[in-house]
Amino acid sequence: MKVKLITAFLVIALPSFGYLLWSIKDKQPAVVAAPKVIKVKKTTEVAELPELPKEKWTYVDDLKSKEIEVGQYEVKNKGPYKMQCGSFRTRKQAESLKAKIAFTGLEAQVGKSVGSSSTWYKVYLGPYDKKRNAEKDKHKLKNNAIHACKIWGWD
Repeated sequence: MKVKLITAFLVIALPSFGYLLWSIKDKQPAVVAAPKVIKVKKTTEVAELPELPKEKWTYVDDLKSKEIEVGQYEVKNKGPYKMQCGSFRTRKQAESLKAKIAFTGLEAQVGKSVGSSSTWYKVYLGPYDKKRNAEKDKHKLKNNAIHACKIWGWD
């Protein structure tokens, strides 16, 4: 079906294009007139500059005399952070994800969490002092097809 459509298109398009070229071969391009050159007399007189206008805004003077208060602030460290990339019921699944993370060049750990009804094996990275470092590793994992990582405060 595609071959028939392409053939039909070519049968119509190629002769049409040829006719277009044949019909414009004898036409002459439009001639554009050259611009006129205007001669200017050179004078040696120097014109005086006009007087500067009076400033109608006051912010210029206000900024010159403005005093800035410099406050002190303290950066609070909210860290440390950890990045959890999976939670599994079997240790084998957790170790499999840990190995996959190791191929990206990062070191993960498997932690055991015993709940009221079952045991979970969590795969996490960290601790990170800054959240920015955790985000950097998270992007590295995303580029290697590991998308389920979340960043948490270290408890």
